[in-house]
Amino acid sequence: MLDPNVFAQNPDAVRASLTRRHAGPEAFEAVDRLVGLVARRRALSTEGDRCRAVRNELSPKIGAAMKAGQREEADRMKADVRAASDRATELDAELVGIEAEELELLLGLPNLVDPSTPDGAGDAQNPVIRKWGTPGPAGRAHDDLAVALGMYDPERAAKISGSRFYVLSGALAAMERGLIQFFLDVHVAEHGYREVLVPYIVRRSALVGTTQLPKFEADLFKVTTQLAGEDAFLIPTAEVPVTNLHQDEILEESALPVKYCAFTPCFRSEAGAAGRDTRGLIRVHQFHKVEVVHIVRPEDSAAALEAITGHAEACLQRLGLPYQVVARCAGDVGFGGARGYDLEVWLPGQQAYREISSCTNFHDFQARRLKLRFKREGDKKTTFLHTLNGSALAVGRTLVAILENYQQADGSILVPEALRPYMRGLDRIEVPL
Repeated sequence: MLDPNVFAQNPDAVRASLTRRHAGPEAFEAVDRLVGLVARRRALSTEGDRCRAVRNELSPKIGAAMKAGQREEADRMKADVRAASDRATELDAELVGIEAEELELLLGLPNLVDPSTPDGAGDAQNPVIRKWGTPGPAGRAHDDLAVALGMYDPERAAKISGSRFYVLSGALAAMERGLIQFFLDVHVAEHGYREVLVPYIVRRSALVGTTQLPKFEADLFKVTTQLAGEDAFLIPTAEVPVTNLHQDEILEESALPVKYCAFTPCFRSEAGAAGRDTRGLIRVHQFHKVEVVHIVRPEDSAAALEAITGHAEACLQRLGLPYQVVARCAGDVGFGGARGYDLEVWLPGQQAYREISSCTNFHDFQARRLKLRFKREGDKKTTFLHTLNGSALAVGRTLVAILENYQQADGSILVPEALRPYMRGLDRIEVPL
């Protein structure tokens, strides 16, 4: 959520960011409305303070006037106190409505784009920052390979759950499980993350805190049972429960940075993806992912973004998967993002790079919603923290990349050397005779 003060002090900064995002007219209208609401709220608050000051000043004087026999003066002061109290009540009632509308508008506006984020209208204009590995020649698509191995069964999954689900068996099931453990081991043992195991169902307020709600409710799976009096949803990513671990907390500076990693299943309705990637494991309703979250001081978040991205790259390099890093442009950085990178892995079956990880710096956008702050040593006031997250990695898409990049002429799949200890030493997945 944006700082409401910006609409009084520098609304043009918000308009400039929306222009870079190629936002629609409704966003600019919301800014204009917020400028007026913030000004009115401040005026009402100032007037309310004056009314309460009058009441507080005169109330003790009334008794003194009565004791002194100054009844007429006491009655005048009583009338002034009553008028001030009535006006304060009116102002408070108007403030409640203004604050509710202000919050609704704030929750619908995206984050300010970081100045270092490149310009562009969409992902086609994301500049390539660097590449690693040599893209392989054209090959069979991952779903054809997996079906031929007899270890991928979308038809039986459809009987159970419908389209965009899958069943893996045998060595491919073991590979997916092995990838999860491999990613966790790399991040915990080599990069100092703390692993957490979190709930897979969260309350509405948790999704508001991490910006999935209210804007993206159509992409979520809502459950019928409420949690603590709120609507509940299956998580679309571990970012939601993990970042919410510290909602409404004030952390000590000595506890920073906070670095978490978590494995979870992820559930997405893919409401906006009709007709896209209908085959295979690229775009499904349920998938596995290892997510990382950083909670840091504002001055440390730029370096944290580079670190998160580098840690995900290390996993791809250890697996020998060619990839490229692109900087997400202003039109593609995401609703809550200020700056971010995508890692795109090479898929020989598509002869294209496809996203396998997104790493994002939110600045204090999530922290303001979550009331997530810290206190600098020696300072009494609190400061909003910066939050970041990244996929490290999307497990199903990594399996896709391994199938396509390690396919052999006979249809078998070599197992990357780094993954073999997680698959009981298996070095090749053979096509059944």
